[in-house]
Amino acid sequence: MSPAVHSVEVVRFRAGLLQAAQDVLAVEAPLEIRLVCDEAGGRSERSIAITMRTPGHDDALALGFLFAEGIVRDMAEVDAITSISPQVVQVTLRPGRAVDLSRLERHSFTTSSCGVCGKSSLESLDLRMTPFDAATGPRITPDLLLSLPSRLRAAQGTFDATGGLHATGLFDARGELLLLREDVGRHNAFDKVVGDSLRSGRTPLDMCVGLLSGRASFELVQKASMAGLRVLAAVGAPSSLAVELAAAQGMTLVGFLREGRFNTYAGSHRIVAPDVTMARGVGR
Repeated sequence: MSPAVHSVEVVRFRAGLLQAAQDVLAVEAPLEIRLVCDEAGGRSERSIAITMRTPGHDDALALGFLFAEGIVRDMAEVDAITSISPQVVQVTLRPGRAVDLSRLERHSFTTSSCGVCGKSSLESLDLRMTPFDAATGPRITPDLLLSLPSRLRAAQGTFDATGGLHATGLFDARGELLLLREDVGRHNAFDKVVGDSLRSGRTPLDMCVGLLSGRASFELVQKASMAGLRVLAAVGAPSSLAVELAAAQGMTLVGFLREGRFNTYAGSHRIVAPDVTMARGVGR
C-alpha cells in the first residue's frame, strides 16, 4: 500500500444496516525540514520547520517551502537534498550562500492547513516580490478555465482512494496538466509542485496556470507569486487578503471555478472572451 494511505476498520451504516468494513484514509504525519547553510558564525545545521503532511515527494516539499520563504532562489544554491529518515529531510546549501534565518519568524510547528499560522504577524511577512507587468502571462478563455477542474480531478488518484486530500495542479496555457501533487495540507501540495518545478528547471511559472482543489488563501497567493504564476484559480473561495495581494501583485485570481461558472477577483484582462457580454450581477 502507498505510504500516502492507511487502511482502518470502520462500522458503516448503509440502507438501515450496520456492518464492519475497511476504509482507506489519507496519511497525516510530521515532516521536519532541516537546513545546512552558512551563517554569520560559520556553517550551521538548523531545524527550521515541522509540518504535518502526506508522505511522498518530501524533498520537493522541503525545496518548495524554502523557495517560498526566499531561502533558496535557484537550484544552483543547493548542494544536496537528503532524506535523513522517513520523517526528516535535510537541504544543504552550497558553501558561500549565507542565510539570515531570522527572517523565518515561524514557530517550530506549522499545521497542515495553514503555513502562515506560525508567523508573528502579517507585518512580518517579507513578500520580496515585484508586481507583474499586466502584459505578461498567458491569455486564456473561459472554456479553458472551466475544463481544468475535471482534468485535475481525473488525475487525483490518492483522493479517489481516501477522499481526504487537497491538490494543486499546474497546467500550460493550452490546458494540459503538467504536474499534480496531493497532500492533507493545501500549502504542502503547492510547495511540492513548486519544488518539483524548480528542480526540473520549469520556474518561473510565468506562462502556466495553477489550480487549487480548495480555497485560495493569502499564503497560497504569496507562494504562487514567488513562483512567477500570473494566473491562479481555485475551486473554492478566496479570502479577502488573498484578493488584495493578487491585485497588488498584478496576478489573475479566479475563485468558485466549478459547475460551469467562476468569479474573477483580480487580473480579468488575462481572460479573453470576445463573444461574451458583460452584465451586472450579484453574488456567486
